[in-house]
Amino acid sequence: MVTNIAAYHFVAIDAPDTLAARLRALAEAGALLGTVLVAGEGINLFLAGVDAGIEDFLAQLRADPRFAGLQVKYSRSTAQPFARLKVKVKPEIISFRRDDASPLRGRAPVVAPADLSRWIAQGHDDAGRRLLLLDTRNREEVAHGTFAGALTLPIDNFTELPEALAPHREALADATVVSFCTGGIRCEKAALWMQAEGMDNVLQLDGGILGYFEQVGGQGFDGRCFVFDGRIALDPALAPLVDAGLEEAA
Repeated sequence: MVTNIAAYHFVAIDAPDTLAARLRALAEAGALLGTVLVAGEGINLFLAGVDAGIEDFLAQLRADPRFAGLQVKYSRSTAQPFARLKVKVKPEIISFRRDDASPLRGRAPVVAPADLSRWIAQGHDDAGRRLLLLDTRNREEVAHGTFAGALTLPIDNFTELPEALAPHREALADATVVSFCTGGIRCEKAALWMQAEGMDNVLQLDGGILGYFEQVGGQGFDGRCFVFDGRIALDPALAPLVDAGLEEAA
């Protein structure tokens, strides 16, 4: 079996190129394949390999005080879902291009998967306020699955979200809005930007859809969650749509 991990961590990185080189060496030493993105705002990684390689990589990464609190989402597959190892330095670990959405200045409020599951079941948050789920992913990802009744936007890139959301501002005003995405990066930035825009009723789903699947299953979710590798998409049990003879997704 192959262990797959998804993780990100927002923290100031003074020398992204140096860190990227170190992470490449650690991944190569563990025979791990996948994608590692490094930016001045933190790291984002999707890696797969045998248990020993994964755990050694994580142990050495967490030995760095900047990443001691790294939260990781796990899943399993019978085949390696990546064709190669790619390590890149980027301006952002997810491109949004909004100065008022930096998690380095503090996180937006979160809702835990168990709490969101309860809210979905009861149809409102614990204060009785209407619940509105906001999908911050693009239309290709949404086509594989999303939360029932979620507000989805006709976007191809995350940078398009502010403009696409504008016509819905009034409809969001009387609701508790929970932004969500695959693993947490986009919904974290989206929630921060929305707060900066005066929307103080916005939370982010802690850990994204993958964290929700891992902790509570598929309560309220229709379909699968698209992932950026050869497995294509995962169901609420974290089982892949494709699990043999995998090739890396474009």
